[in-house]
Amino acid sequence: MKKLLVPLFLVSGVSFGQTKLRPDIDKKANEIESKVIEWRRDIHMHPELGNQEFRTAKKIADHLRSLGIEVTEEVAVTGVVGYLKGGKPGPTVALRADMDALPVTERNDLPFKSVNTATYNGQETGVMHACGHDTHVAILMGVAEVLASMKNDLAGNVKFLFQPAEEGVFDAEIAGAELMVKEGVMEDVDAIFGLHIASQMEVGKVGYRSGPAMAAVDNLEITLTGRQAHGASPWSGIDPIVTSSQIVMGLQTILSRNVNITQDPAVVTVGAIHGGIRHNIIPEKVEMIGTIRTFGDEQQALVHKRITEIVTNIAESAGAEVDLKIDKLYPSTVNNPELTAQMLPTLQAAAGDDNVINMPPVTGAEDFSFFQREKPGLFINLGGMKKGGDPSKTPSHHTPGFYIDEGGFTLGMKALSYFVVDYMDQHQ
Repeated sequence: MKKLLVPLFLVSGVSFGQTKLRPDIDKKANEIESKVIEWRRDIHMHPELGNQEFRTAKKIADHLRSLGIEVTEEVAVTGVVGYLKGGKPGPTVALRADMDALPVTERNDLPFKSVNTATYNGQETGVMHACGHDTHVAILMGVAEVLASMKNDLAGNVKFLFQPAEEGVFDAEIAGAELMVKEGVMEDVDAIFGLHIASQMEVGKVGYRSGPAMAAVDNLEITLTGRQAHGASPWSGIDPIVTSSQIVMGLQTILSRNVNITQDPAVVTVGAIHGGIRHNIIPEKVEMIGTIRTFGDEQQALVHKRITEIVTNIAESAGAEVDLKIDKLYPSTVNNPELTAQMLPTLQAAAGDDNVINMPPVTGAEDFSFFQREKPGLFINLGGMKKGGDPSKTPSHHTPGFYIDEGGFTLGMKALSYFVVDYMDQHQ
């Protein structure tokens, strides 16, 4: 019996030792809150587009090195990876923050408002952190400082992934998380966690969902070629405008007749139609572009199949030629159900039971999904709307008025840090 009792005691002691770090995490996170806010404002004032995050990357790398963390730069173009080796053996936990801004001109009247401009897809535009990636970077920099201060007590290692180009880039086929994975950042990782600020969720709240949480996103391109004719004698041509109209309506039947919407939603949106130049000429060609949102590989395959059948058959019935392209961008963001169940008490401990929200699926997309395809992952939402705010009147992500209340940053640091120590507890 004595031989059994000793190792059991040691195991429970390690677990208790990790959980006991929570008060230290709280204390350190509170102490550095003002620094995190300062970092965020500085990054917000100097936003950079995907694969151009040179200033941001240097700021991150310098900070990690100051903490004694091993740093690798120029990962997936401009990414930064930090490696913190704990004082005790255990799993390696990855934490991720995305760094890039958007081609959006800011309208907020803030002392740290962005006035940066850049050329995007050949056009001059303002640049703004209109999706909150500046907050993600600052929070993870704070987590690095919190965990580095207790590295000798960590039963495992922490890998900090500062990722470029989450919003994609127009001049590269592969970027962001997908490229980081291809370069091997997940090979020594056991689990990964991440968060996204939510401008329409109240500060102090966190949201999670087990299983498919965010949609896969694919680009849709359709080119119809008919036969040009005078608008007064349409019978002498093949009208790609009428054909495109039929296709738009036909695509809507996928959602109403083919997708089981009681399980997961789906979206097929035609965002632009270009064709014709004059009121009395039926053009030869019409071009259509759009977006597809699905949840899970099976649903994605079904929707792609029906799009192909509908577009091809309607075009054929009209006598038009069709060129159809569906480009897969990001897979669905799927939170590992077992990991989510294990970490739910951790999330409740960080935020309080009443502040943890089981969210419906979101048709927005996230390339965090590429990390989750390699190892178990959990991606949560962190409230960024002022207390008592009205979500319906609060500017959404990717808009010029996007605004974040900074009161939730400490909770973000606590949640990610708790994930690390609790996961280490459970996987000794």
